[in-house]
Amino acid sequence: MKLPSFRLRIALLSAALAGSTLVGFGAVSWFQIYNAKISRLDAELLNHLMRATPNFPPPEEPPAGAASSRRENSRERSRWQFYEDSLSYAFGTNTKTPVALVVLDANNNILYQSNSLPTDLEVNRLLLKRLELTPQPPPPKREPPPLPSTTNPSFERPPLIRPRPPQFVTERTTTAVWRIGAAKFPNAQIAIAVSLQAVDRDMATIRNIFLVSIPGALLLVAVGAWLVSGGALRPIRQLTSVIQQVTVKGLDQRIPIGTTDVEFVELIQVFNLMLSRLERSFTQASRFSGDAAHELKTPLTILQGELERTLQQVDPGSEVQQRLSNLLDEVRRLSGIMRKLLLLSLADAGKMSLYLVEVDMSELLMEMLEDVEMLAPHLTVETDFTDKLRVKGDRDLLIQILQNLFSNAIKYNLANGWIQIRAHQTPTTLHVTIVNTSKDIPLSDRDRIFDRFYRGDPSRNRKVEGIGLGLSLAREIARAHRGNLTLDLTPSGQTAFTLTLPMK
Repeated sequence: MKLPSFRLRIALLSAALAGSTLVGFGAVSWFQIYNAKISRLDAELLNHLMRATPNFPPPEEPPAGAASSRRENSRERSRWQFYEDSLSYAFGTNTKTPVALVVLDANNNILYQSNSLPTDLEVNRLLLKRLELTPQPPPPKREPPPLPSTTNPSFERPPLIRPRPPQFVTERTTTAVWRIGAAKFPNAQIAIAVSLQAVDRDMATIRNIFLVSIPGALLLVAVGAWLVSGGALRPIRQLTSVIQQVTVKGLDQRIPIGTTDVEFVELIQVFNLMLSRLERSFTQASRFSGDAAHELKTPLTILQGELERTLQQVDPGSEVQQRLSNLLDEVRRLSGIMRKLLLLSLADAGKMSLYLVEVDMSELLMEMLEDVEMLAPHLTVETDFTDKLRVKGDRDLLIQILQNLFSNAIKYNLANGWIQIRAHQTPTTLHVTIVNTSKDIPLSDRDRIFDRFYRGDPSRNRKVEGIGLGLSLAREIARAHRGNLTLDLTPSGQTAFTLTLPMK
């Protein structure tokens, strides 16, 4: 299961927080702009309702004859038609705005109504309905009579008429949305409807701007958060890099504190102290194993020589000879273990000395092949390599790698099994693969098969000699040659190790 990225989570959370803020800001701004446009439209509507007062005929106008009445109605309709046409360009846009107008007299008779729009019937119905809901204006307030004037004694101030402030509403028809205002005067009533298509068009433009700018801003916020979090997590990456370099040859690594943020100083100090303790412990352990192997080498050599000399002095075939022979085998086994421990301690300290010469790997593989045929004649051996596969390396140490690999291929093979030896080279690398039939290696053992003194399931290794140092030493020798030794993935019932060595 792939773990989530903390850096990615920071970037996404920052983008989500910024996105919520921008969406909220955009929604509030959109509604504020919309309300501001509607308020400005209402103010213009109120202004035009008030300006329509001079167009009303005076209430005291005497009745006229039929012909005169028709002429007066025609002139009045023309006047309102002209007024309606002027309204179409009077609402703050450069284009003609659809406007509907209804004018009634004091007796609710229609003096004028729009008939130039496809939706006039529906809009006029809304205007008439709005006029019905509009309250009547208050009675005119008469001011006190003026003082006598010597200049114009017959002057009398007309009564002050103030209609009730109109209420503006938004109504929807089948094809458009309208803003409607209505006002009643003592001698007439007027209602104006203005289409909100220009406002809706402006708001759609603003909405599209938000829809484009907000995702772009979110992308910039996410990228910025990614970069900022990357800079903030740089000390963590330094820790990770140093931890990856901390091997048996890199315990002297330390993280500098001078350019680090103060929040990470304590963590880095603790980590550096831990590395110091590990370095001291490992140095002591490595020195102990090397010193112990070196100190035990001399007594074991002496013991081996004494046993060999005594073995020559006893009677052949006697019980004493058999016991001395068994002791000599164990001493030789201990000497081999000491040599491996000494080589491992040198590898741990990075002091494994290599005597580099040109080595013919094809020749070494042929020698190993002869040993296998002699030690395990019951096994079938297959080869696939060419002559003159040469590398630069320490011949004795490379022989030790091959001996360990072939020894394991024999010890852990099945009855009547087989061994395959394959080798090929590229311009830069030599690959040697040794495959043998065997029981399947559990996954838990595959990860630890190169650990020192680890031999896997005891039930599988109870009758197999060894202490679990061969593969570990072989890999250290390969790494000392700037190569590697790996356990390959194979079909069930097989085990394969691949040795890779650089050509130069």
